[in-house]
Amino acid sequence: MVELIRKKDTRAEGAFYDRYAGYLTAVCSRYITGRESARDVLQDAFVKIFSQWNRFEYRGEGSLKAWTARIVANTAIKALRHEGKLVHPERFPETATEPEEDPPAAEIPPEVLQEMIRKLPPGYRTVFNLYVFEDYKHKEIARLLGIGESSSASQLSRAKSLLAKEIKEYQKKHAHD
Repeated sequence: MVELIRKKDTRAEGAFYDRYAGYLTAVCSRYITGRESARDVLQDAFVKIFSQWNRFEYRGEGSLKAWTARIVANTAIKALRHEGKLVHPERFPETATEPEEDPPAAEIPPEVLQEMIRKLPPGYRTVFNLYVFEDYKHKEIARLLGIGESSSASQLSRAKSLLAKEIKEYQKKHAHD
């Protein structure tokens, strides 16, 4: 498929889009919360993907998915930065501390958990997504976002704390369902 797309085969491009659009939409929506904004960012990401096929190197199963997800995440981060939604942690209020233990999230429906993540402040949400879903290390996150490694770790900790609080509240509310 990649070779056909490199040759500008529109059917291959369509097949690629059909196969990956849902997954890449989910990746984008982890960073961008507004439906229209997410659609715009995703469109920009697909333009980048289709224009950068010469940069893709097959490295085994899953490498195409990982490469495209990285492009979507980077495009989303660029959009957040452009909108001024990524600010340094010093500007975030001290709203959370490290939870004593992580509450079990396995019992929470995935769409509810996703919505909890989407409600995090943009900086926390971005670091959380990069660390948890994209498997970046704090050093990579710091470089990508232009923050210190300790800031990345701090934002992740605060994100986890806020999520733990939301999870506990959800569990309390739905304990007798």
